[in-house]
Amino acid sequence: MARDVKKVVLAYSGGLDTSVILKWLQTTYNCEVITFTADLGQGEELEPARKKAELLGIKPQNIFIEDVREEFVRDYVFPMFRANAVYEGLYLLGTSIARPLIAKKQIEIARKMGADAVSHGATGKGNDQVRFELGYYALEPEITVIAPWREWDLTSRTRLLEFAEQHQIPISKDKRGEAPFSVDANLLHSSSEGKVLEDPAEEAPEYVYQRTISPEAAPDEPTIITISFEKGDAVAIDGEALSPATLLTKLNAQGKANGIGRLDLVENRFVGMKSRGVYETPGGTILLAAHRGMESITLDRGAAHLKDELMPRYAELIYNGFWFAPEREMLQAAIDHSQAFVTGEVTVKLYKGNATVIGRKSPYSLYNQELVTFEEGAVAYDHRDAAGFIKLNALRLRTLGNRARKISE
Repeated sequence: MARDVKKVVLAYSGGLDTSVILKWLQTTYNCEVITFTADLGQGEELEPARKKAELLGIKPQNIFIEDVREEFVRDYVFPMFRANAVYEGLYLLGTSIARPLIAKKQIEIARKMGADAVSHGATGKGNDQVRFELGYYALEPEITVIAPWREWDLTSRTRLLEFAEQHQIPISKDKRGEAPFSVDANLLHSSSEGKVLEDPAEEAPEYVYQRTISPEAAPDEPTIITISFEKGDAVAIDGEALSPATLLTKLNAQGKANGIGRLDLVENRFVGMKSRGVYETPGGTILLAAHRGMESITLDRGAAHLKDELMPRYAELIYNGFWFAPEREMLQAAIDHSQAFVTGEVTVKLYKGNATVIGRKSPYSLYNQELVTFEEGAVAYDHRDAAGFIKLNALRLRTLGNRARKISE
């Protein structure tokens, strides 16, 4: 039974699914629909979404389209990269990190417009439903959430198309057949799932890749770039100061041209199933390598190793949708504290799918050449001191060894 909803803010892309959802909300809940479309750097024109919403009866004052690229990179991507966050050892969390920002904007619009509900187009099988809704409830605990894919009977693409035609919803020609795969994109990455990618034993066709050329087709000459960091965030490329979104856009272009950032992954979804996805994160892959290079000379061993221990937990929280949870914020505070001296320059070689750090320098570097050199240095280091260090660390091993010998005698 439909709940009593007067106004609902829908995360709206203008595509088939969310257009059907828009009309379904109107007919099922008999409510006023407000659309929100975020420019996250997905590379598509957003004005068609406005025109389509108007065509479906949405008042102009109820259509919100916002360029959030700078906020996305500054307040979500960069904090995540300070942690070197990677889910299950490989995934750079490109889809995961976009959801809390969209949820936040929907709640802000709901408050502004006096809406009593929010809605999204995520299916009942995926992670995004969790990410959106955890964000909604964290920011507005009493908000009503409408998840059409968990309520309606439009359980196939054929049913969606029939509903669209019945309600005169414009359908792009390429949507009338079975799409070969589904795509989600933003400034950090693109992800492709489903259809031709569902068999993990089969190699992804080359046409799946949209943001990178193949490493084999990349130039035979490397590209060398220098990335400048201030307190853990990238601020310039080759000496040119850039805003967060502009910097990531430039890294994306350099990564694309050198075939960097492809990932074919079978991952464990939060809802319990395994899924196969093809991800492209060209700029993020370069940024991660450069950031770790910067940390290698500016972080103390204890701090660096603790960060690496905390990272999987931090990454899992983002993947599972807990961006606004206190434990993520606690970890963020520790991570941000570690970045106080992560400042300097990192030189990276981009070549045929690889981003390799080849140089790093910092005014706060902990690297002391006089300590590590094989030549005589000005800093005193007595090699004989290592003997006591080793014996103390070997004490428990010797004790265990003596016990094992007695047992065997």
